[in-house]
Amino acid sequence: MASMHSAGVMTRKLKFGEAINDALHIAMAADPSVICYGLGVTDPKAIFGTTANLEKAFGKSRVFDMPTSENAMTGVAIGASLNGIRPVMVHQRLDFFLLAMDQLVNAAAKWHYMFGSQISVPITIRLILGRGWGQGPTHSQNLQAWFAHIPGLKVVMPSTPESAKGLLLASIFDPNPVVFLEHRWLHNLVGDVPEGDYRIPLGVARTARVGADLTMVASSYMVVEALHAAKYLEGEGIGCEIIDLQSLNPLDWESIYASVEKTGRLLALDTGYETGSVSGEIVARVAMNRMSRLKCAPARLAMPDVPEPTSFGLTKGFFVRAGDIAERAMTMCGRDGSGARNALQEPVPHDVPGDWFKG
Repeated sequence: MASMHSAGVMTRKLKFGEAINDALHIAMAADPSVICYGLGVTDPKAIFGTTANLEKAFGKSRVFDMPTSENAMTGVAIGASLNGIRPVMVHQRLDFFLLAMDQLVNAAAKWHYMFGSQISVPITIRLILGRGWGQGPTHSQNLQAWFAHIPGLKVVMPSTPESAKGLLLASIFDPNPVVFLEHRWLHNLVGDVPEGDYRIPLGVARTARVGADLTMVASSYMVVEALHAAKYLEGEGIGCEIIDLQSLNPLDWESIYASVEKTGRLLALDTGYETGSVSGEIVARVAMNRMSRLKCAPARLAMPDVPEPTSFGLTKGFFVRAGDIAERAMTMCGRDGSGARNALQEPVPHDVPGDWFKG
């Protein structure tokens, strides 16, 4: 059923994965220089449905599978992009793409700078990350901080179907390389998505929830856990403002600062490892530039600095959940948060979304 978006455009209900598929169809129809390739792109399952019907609509010359050589795939994308093509390259696991880091960091990210801004590398690299169902240490890494650390790379992490479409279209038509990170727990999340060529500017955060007592800064799936925690905290008399970063590089510092100035408290959330994390950078910058506006020390919640376990026995309590977030938030507001984890219990198995998650 169609409805009206706040921006005055018609919307329809789509899953996160369907919104990505919609964006790809729109981009390829609008610009014949856009191509899409990668392992599984033309597979019947179509990478969680995100590349469904692309080959049928645009042909084998623009939509195709590739041999298993991630480094070569990325080199092909760089060469094509230097010759007027806009490649969208897809990997079903972020972990697989680690074989192509040299091409990404030493070629794609540097080209615009090294050649005096005369030429660009307009590549969009879709990497699917996230944990679950015993994926273990080598298939569940959230390494967004690696990519955000590299000058010349833009890094995007959508959290809703609307942002998945709007950010992907903006990424495809950006003149420089963009790493587009999709958490696989979000692919079935349903939301209102604007029709047509809808774009969200890169580097602009959104306020996912308004509140006056504490600012939570999150991205990707952690926005979902933050919203779940915030609903519980509302019942405890604590109003949380949630800033969904959407882009990790560039970061929308003004939105973060404005929220912290209002609430006086900051809790940064991250799906990556704690040391060297994006959440650590956010805490550091706020402490450096808005210390006088803080009512208590800023805090972060991120993954422990150990590989993710496969064992059911070891995943208990391993992941940052809504209960952990609510407990920390209450403590920061001078309240006893010991009951939060009982109220927001971890699901079983521990590495899947809870029953409350309708994605």
